[in-house]
Amino acid sequence: MGDISPEEERRIDAGIAADPDNPELDAAFFARAKHGRGPQRAPTKQLVSLRLDPEVVEHFRATGPGWQRRMNEALRKAAGL
Repeated sequence: MGDISPEEERRIDAGIAADPDNPELDAAFFARAKHGRGPQRAPTKQLVSLRLDPEVVEHFRATGPGWQRRMNEALRKAAGL
């Protein structure tokens, strides 16, 4: 791939500026940005795949956000932990 002309460079820059999926990120954008969650504190949980009865899953999901935590608490209680 060879060098591009100044005219071609201008067309490329104009295309980039006009692309709604690639907006310019200015200082205001970064001022509104929020930090991510960060690393999980110890003890970390173990990711597992588990098959449960649909009624059990729906029971916990119906309790709203945090249902996985409540399911974990119920399992800990059932296990005597």
